[in-house]
Amino acid sequence: MPADARSDDFESTLKPLWLRAQTGDEAAYRQALGLLAGRLRGYLRRRLAAFPDEVEDLVQETLLALHLQRGTYDPALPVSAWAVAIARHKLVDLWRRRGRRDDRHEAIDDVDERLLASDPGDGGARRDLEILLQELPQAQQMAIVLTKLEGLSVAEAATRTGASESAIKVQVHRGLKRLAALVMQEPPP
Repeated sequence: MPADARSDDFESTLKPLWLRAQTGDEAAYRQALGLLAGRLRGYLRRRLAAFPDEVEDLVQETLLALHLQRGTYDPALPVSAWAVAIARHKLVDLWRRRGRRDDRHEAIDDVDERLLASDPGDGGARRDLEILLQELPQAQQMAIVLTKLEGLSVAEAATRTGASESAIKVQVHRGLKRLAALVMQEPPP
């Protein structure tokens, strides 16, 4: 089937759902968001091939923006074009954020872990780490403690917590990003 026909078919399925959602039909809203999420994942996955960990976060940011901006939708326009325009803006925002900080930081996977190890007798570092970990959501905190501090594999951490392996990986990734952001904040005066 040609791409234009698939696009028209997608829009002809999506638009009536979106219009019903605009009138308060929650089931149509959930179904429309599900369709849009799938389309957005493909769109963003192609553009973020070098940063696959960012795709799902950007999909969620875009869906949130669609929810918050749903009152701005013009029924004369295709819903998918409106959604992709919002996704494009979110993608540009991501590139701007990454451009500002990526050249200043080394990827965490590229750092020699022996350089990150602290002296076991250094209680101050352990206390600081515990304080920082308290700032994270419980799932991220647990994933980091199990995999990075206790040295469990992702599979072992998943078994212990009951979460999937991919969920553990995502929680570790997001938690490490959040910890890095917390460390980069200036100390209070």
